[in-house]
Amino acid sequence: MRYAVQWLRSLIFVGQMYLMLPVIGLLYTPAAIISRKGALAGCKAYCLWVRWTAGWMVNLRTEVRGTPPEGQVLIASKHQSFLDILLIFSELPAGRFIMKREILWAPVIGLYGMRIGCVAVNRGKRGAAIKKMVQDVARGSQKPGQLIIYAQGTRVAPGVKAPYKIGVGVLYEQMGVTCVPAATNVGVFWPKRGIYRKPGLAVVEFLEPIQAGLGKEAFMERLEDEVETASDALMREAGFDPEARH
Repeated sequence: MRYAVQWLRSLIFVGQMYLMLPVIGLLYTPAAIISRKGALAGCKAYCLWVRWTAGWMVNLRTEVRGTPPEGQVLIASKHQSFLDILLIFSELPAGRFIMKREILWAPVIGLYGMRIGCVAVNRGKRGAAIKKMVQDVARGSQKPGQLIIYAQGTRVAPGVKAPYKIGVGVLYEQMGVTCVPAATNVGVFWPKRGIYRKPGLAVVEFLEPIQAGLGKEAFMERLEDEVETASDALMREAGFDPEARH
């Protein structure tokens, strides 16, 4: 019975969340068209709306730990569900994402993605895609802010192992900036797919910065070790054993 009630609450929550996406998006559209600052404000408003409604509608509280970075940095994060996108972005002064090119054609999201300076990549041939990504980042470097990349290239469910993509190492090397790793446990409560939202405390944690200057291989090894170790600890804190595949 308890599961059925929570599932119904989850359904209502998810429904209103997707309903409010175009509502808030259209509300902020004039400001988004005028300036990047207006687009950032609209995106933050939606992030905060989802975090607020998750807290009282499905009893899913959210928390961001560590120090959200400012200035021109690269953020390399674990990605488990849509929720970690919202948590990270809501805490940054001027975040922008490396995202799939297809998202540019999505209603509302595509407009805001372009206005805040997201970099769209084609998931085609690996070498060509990485080269194009580096070029596009370089062209957009005049837009100050925090560039967010998901180090594994896609959402990865808790307990599932997936390799870290070399693209994050190439960007770190080419950009010559500090990288801030980010860990999370949000997938324990908000799955990659499905309606059910589990009550609890979903966390994103900004870890200690990795300064510029490491070799690509050394950087990749350190990044994976620190993000996976911290994410595993957060998942255990949430009552999930990341070593137990499901």
